[in-house]
Amino acid sequence: MRVSAAQLPGIDNSDDKVFTTEDAVIMLDGASAFVPVPVAASTYADRLGRHLRDALNAAPDGDLRTILADTIERTTRDLGLAPGKSPSSAVTIVRELGDQFELLVLGDNLIVLPDEVLTDDRMDRLDLVPRRTYRARLAAGTGYDDEHKALLRELQSQQAERRNQPGGYWIAETDPTAADHAIVTTRPTESAPWVVLATDGAYNTMDYLGLNDWPGLRGADPNELRTMLHQCETWEAHADPDAQELPRAKRHDDKSVAVLLPEGRTSGNASRRAGDAN
Repeated sequence: MRVSAAQLPGIDNSDDKVFTTEDAVIMLDGASAFVPVPVAASTYADRLGRHLRDALNAAPDGDLRTILADTIERTTRDLGLAPGKSPSSAVTIVRELGDQFELLVLGDNLIVLPDEVLTDDRMDRLDLVPRRTYRARLAAGTGYDDEHKALLRELQSQQAERRNQPGGYWIAETDPTAADHAIVTTRPTESAPWVVLATDGAYNTMDYLGLNDWPGLRGADPNELRTMLHQCETWEAHADPDAQELPRAKRHDDKSVAVLLPEGRTSGNASRRAGDAN
């Protein structure tokens, strides 16, 4: 597999993490903490991602749900975390295995294939009042005021009550059984000459600005991907700093994008990556 990837932090230390093995790409998006948590979301996502990378290196054809469950349990133990009071992270894994891609999605990262888009929108489908309220206020021009911050805290508290619960949503936190609820599927590499992975901080603004020419990213190198992410950030900072045009929880979210080409379907600018891409 050949991979080009780029990342841009929203503020300082990114909660997005990208790791690769010879045959897989792992993308994590740690949830921004608006209520206190014992360790930073960045720390949680980084530890979980490293465990996932090591597990996939040790068992290149291992069951993805089992690997994710084991690494959630190990990360929880490493960091001394408790359910409902800990950071969480979206997890996406794309693995090339023989003539197939194996795809795992838990949380709202995006996997784009030539003929479909895969994501896990179960948290958004909760349609919680604080989320609708903060988005309506931003659209009305209130900006990032104290009431906005209070709504985000209330939203995160309500989400925590529904996290990894039937009728709620499932995400990597402390409960390894969340992995049983991950969306897992396969696609033949013959029908997928390219795959794009993106976190919501990247794809929301890319989509709004019309930068979502996914097939056009096939030949992009890391510098070109980074330039595109900077274009998104510049628009957020100067054209829509108060999120009135594109309501979003933060002015700048962390942004990550990766472009995958299966072995034998190389592009001139694609670059082999190994280890982590942070």
